Formats: sequence, C-alpha cells, structure tokens
Amino acid sequence: MLKRLEPFEREDPVSVLRNFISGGGYAPGDRLPAERELIVSLDMSRATLRKALDVLERDGTIWRHVGKGTFIASQGGPDGAAHLLELGRHLTPVKMTRARLCIEPAIAREAAINASRESILTINTIKDRARNATSWADYEAEDDHLHRAIAVATDNPLLVGIFDQLNQVRRAVALGNVVRGSERPPENHSSFTEHERITAAIESRDPSGAEAAMRQHIASVSARLFGED
Repeated sequence: MLKRLEPFEREDPVSVLRNFISGGGYAPGDRLPAERELIVSLDMSRATLRKALDVLERDGTIWRHVGKGTFIASQGGPDGAAHLLELGRHLTPVKMTRARLCIEPAIAREAAINASRESILTINTIKDRARNATSWADYEAEDDHLHRAIAVATDNPLLVGIFDQLNQVRRAVALGNVVRGSERPPENHSSFTEHERITAAIESRDPSGAEAAMRQHIASVSARLFGED
C-alpha cells in the first residue's frame, strides 16, 4: 500500500514526485503506480500530478506510453540530465544533426511498424497542437512532444530512453544558437508540412516513407536554424 505524504512534504509537487520515485526503489524500466493511486498517495489533484509528470518527462526521468502507464527512463534524474546537458555544451550543431540523422529516422521507421491506434491518435493530436501554437515557446514544446510521441509509438522502451537522452543534448546545443525573428511560427512554416508527411507515413504503415520523411525534416530544420545541410 502506498504511503500518504504529510502536508509539509507537499509544497513542491515535482520534488514530492521525485522523492516518491527515489524512495520507492524504482529502477529503469519499472512502471509507476496508476495516476489514480498517485493522486491519493501524494494527495495531489489530477492537474497538479500531471504537471509534475510533465516536468519529469521533459527532463528524461520518466516516459509515458498511452494505455500502458508511466515508466522510469533508462537514465533519469537530475544527475543524468546534468551530464547530458554538459555534453550538449561541447557538441557542435552539425554533430548534433548527424547524431539525430542516425537515430530519429530509424525511430520513425519503427513507429510506422509498431504504432498502436492510440499512439497514432496521440501523434496526430500533438501535430495539430504544434501547428496551432501561438508562440515559439509553445511550438517548441509541442514539437518536443511530437518527436517523443513518435518514439513512444515504437513500443520499445530502449528506443524511448535513447531518444530522451538525445533530445536533452539537442536542447543544450540549441540553447543560445537559435534566434527567432518573430513571435510565433509563420503560417507557411516548413516544419508543419514535414510533420504532416511523417505522421501520414506512420499512420499508413509506411516504414520507408516515415524514415525518409523524418530524415528530410531533420535536415531541413538543421539548414534553417544552423545553416547546415
């Protein structure tokens, strides 16, 4: 039975959740209790819990699979994240792009083979949210979510863990190297069309098409942001 936390332990929901994970002896690949159990155990509202889970998902501590639950990532926690961020500070944009080209097209291919109907619905929902973003910050958050949803759609925890680590390094490389000239993505932002091609290939179970579309997307983003082909 899960332990109920005292009020003084609930000031910071993210810290409470981290402490629950570290104190529970969870190892990479372990599944956390269902949200309804965590809500009771941690004495949080569903909205507060989900915000805390979002933070841990973004920093690579956990990963979530629609219909299966929330899992501990392969290299979670602040120490692992700090190591990856430091690695990113010593990596050039072109080397980051080459790493992405080695990994993400293969992930898209696996997603086209293994994605569940729920995963495809999630991917399409996030793709539409990215297109409708009203600021670059919102767009970039949804873009992160989209690429991660594609990794989750592979139904392979190892690939999700690899993606999480790659994405943390990518964020560190982009920090300070990307300058936006507008408040929000323009209507003709090329990534919108590229996302459509990727998601359409995954939905139509076209592994080669998904792989090629992801490869073209990453090359296009690199050329646009860093001036590299």
